[in-house]
Amino acid sequence: MKLAIDHIVARHPAARDDVAAALRGLSLGFAKGEQVAVIGPSGAGKTTLLQILACAMPPSSGGVRLDGQSPWNLPRSALQRLRGRLLLAPQVPPLPPRQRVVTAVLAARLPAMGLWASVRSLFYPTDIPAAFEALEQFDLGDKLFERVDRLSGGERQRVGLARALLAPAELWLVDEPLSALDPTRARQAMGSLTAAARQRGATLICTLHQVDMALAHFPRVIGLRDGQLAFDLPTAEVTREQLTQLYDQFEHELSGEAAPSVDHTHPTAPQPAVMHCR
Repeated sequence: MKLAIDHIVARHPAARDDVAAALRGLSLGFAKGEQVAVIGPSGAGKTTLLQILACAMPPSSGGVRLDGQSPWNLPRSALQRLRGRLLLAPQVPPLPPRQRVVTAVLAARLPAMGLWASVRSLFYPTDIPAAFEALEQFDLGDKLFERVDRLSGGERQRVGLARALLAPAELWLVDEPLSALDPTRARQAMGSLTAAARQRGATLICTLHQVDMALAHFPRVIGLRDGQLAFDLPTAEVTREQLTQLYDQFEHELSGEAAPSVDHTHPTAPQPAVMHCR
């Protein structure tokens, strides 16, 4: 899927008028099948950018086009069909805690299923081998019939990534997919995600706090700061000086001192979802 945004200004609907917009005049384009990492300090506007691209919220001003269509000018039914062609994967996957992993993964196919088939799939998973294969890509095949609330935070995050492999989507918008993973799991998960997107020909846009992962796995890196574009470059052209300027006064994020929680932690309760998959 090809995307473009033109001079986007966006703020959260609940934000006060005196709070600066999350995105301020941002213009970007993405080619079909491209893989792009979006980096920047906390509050840079990375998640808001994904929400705009996913048609989850309209911009305050500026233009959005997905495959040449302006989503907010479409009839409701056409907008729903357009949303069905993309996957928005939040940092905390919205997985029902009592659901089995196999059901949660196969739910990625719901946008392409009719009502009866969708209801039936909740009780009788119809393609268990496909779910197992997707989970195996993230070293989770042994969790196929486990309940979601018995998974660690990192395991739930990898289940959310496995859903992308089964989704009928041409655009994958993935928000901070490595925040609950240790470095070894993070490298394996990112390698599996980018390889699967490449094989499918899907456009992949991924926000990351881990700068080293962005540089290692993506051919193009976009730097955001304060809702504006700091740089948009091929990975090989990103310099240490540019990264230092991007994370000025946020050096702990660039250096990795604020370490993510690792995969063996078991939260007492599922974390709330901040966005939903489509």
